[in-house]
Amino acid sequence: MTNQSPKPDWRMGGITVPEVEDYMYAMLPARDEVLAEMEVDAAKNGYAIVGPAVARVLYQLAKISGAKKVFEMGSAIGYSTIWWARAVGEGGVVVYTDGDRKRAEKARRYFERAGVSQRIKVRVGDALEILSEEKEQYDIVFNDVDKTDYPRVPRLALPRLKSGGLFITDNVLWSGKLGKPNPDAQTKAILEFNKLTCESSELFTTILPIRDGVSVCVKK
Repeated sequence: MTNQSPKPDWRMGGITVPEVEDYMYAMLPARDEVLAEMEVDAAKNGYAIVGPAVARVLYQLAKISGAKKVFEMGSAIGYSTIWWARAVGEGGVVVYTDGDRKRAEKARRYFERAGVSQRIKVRVGDALEILSEEKEQYDIVFNDVDKTDYPRVPRLALPRLKSGGLFITDNVLWSGKLGKPNPDAQTKAILEFNKLTCESSELFTTILPIRDGVSVCVKK
């Protein structure tokens, strides 16, 4: 692996041993043209995406649970949105949310090229506000908003998640910063979020140490 190109930003790092992480990514099957282009786009322009290792976990969780309705909080250029849309299949619905109209328009173009635009509802605005206005329940709520907002999310997400549904959150191990002294505001928010979800009587929570840490909660 000595001739590999520099690691893209979306790989993050800091959770697993670097050699193990390199091996894991090397074992991933090649992505299709659209997803591969999005990975390059994200690395070049600094868009936040979950990357292919986490995306495969999201896809598997949606398939295993039989999810047909997914609400995604913080979608950027729509990389994970496409994985969700492919997982829910025909008749499924994924709600995309992002506060930047230009990112949303770029995401729309990717959705069209990926052949999943008919399964995706694009909403531009604050993800927490959009979720708070929802009246129906979802099979999965995926949280990837600004980290300082994390502690506010469970209160909004749980009433809109069906019993047995999944509440999934990215970046919960925050590049290994959680155990270090003098945490900044983002780190403090993630620490608070993890405490809330792990101690909640409404959730059964597991933290997966993949990429930057993924929290998987089942609503009881």
